[in-house]
Amino acid sequence: RVDERRSLDLFESVILHDAEDMVHPAALRVICDGLAAVDFVQLPVRAEPVPGSRWISGHYCDEFAEAHGKTLPVRSALGASIPAAGVGCGFARQALGRLAAIRARQGEAGPFAAECLTEDYELGLMMSRGPGGAAFIRLRGADGGLIATRSCFPHRLTDAVRQKTRWVHGIAFQGWDRMGWDGRLVDIWMALRDRRGPLTAIVLAAAYMLLVVDALLLLSGALGFGGIPPASDGVRALLLIGLAGLAWRAAMRFAFTAREYGWAAGVIGVARIPISNIIAI
Repeated sequence: RVDERRSLDLFESVILHDAEDMVHPAALRVICDGLAAVDFVQLPVRAEPVPGSRWISGHYCDEFAEAHGKTLPVRSALGASIPAAGVGCGFARQALGRLAAIRARQGEAGPFAAECLTEDYELGLMMSRGPGGAAFIRLRGADGGLIATRSCFPHRLTDAVRQKTRWVHGIAFQGWDRMGWDGRLVDIWMALRDRRGPLTAIVLAAAYMLLVVDALLLLSGALGFGGIPPASDGVRALLLIGLAGLAWRAAMRFAFTAREYGWAAGVIGVARIPISNIIAI
């Protein structure tokens, strides 16, 4: 804004990146072209594998490959609100100004919610719901490479847990508290998906505890003390449905990870599913 006052001219857009991001040469052109039609553009984020941390940093590769290869393109196609990743995203300057004016009337300074742990996520949703709308743009360059922001993520378990805790807190709890459940049906559905993290963690924890219980019962049966009781037809049906769901999730994880990093990484991505679950819990 200081520069704008000096030049007596407004910038057209504001683009966010972290200092350590590796920016694709075509990213600026793609964002600027996209902002000619909408107020907010998000490019894919491509997590870079960190040497020596195949399991911890690698699980980010799996999750971003699927989220930015499937989930966000579907959200964009449905016209649902798109969250900003905080990197590789561009905002129309005038739209940011309008949002800042709204926040000023609410006693807040600027378009960014400093008190929110995931202010970039919230900013993207608010810009998406504005008059100009938003778009998730997934393109490939002339060399076939994805036009994306390459980023490194935590490579130690404690750091990954801290980061995921901040994301869940900001998206699930603060998002519920600050943004509520307003909007179109498709946006309410996406809010349910975004805020399912705490419930998912509880279900995953119960599932892993049941695996331990089943192992103990099998051991007990092998020692002659009584094992797992026979399952009813209903329980068998639920187990088959759960197995089919697990197979489908594993297939999706393999497909999207393999598309970006190769089939060997896709196989490892399936093996990393328990690591993702443990970090989520």
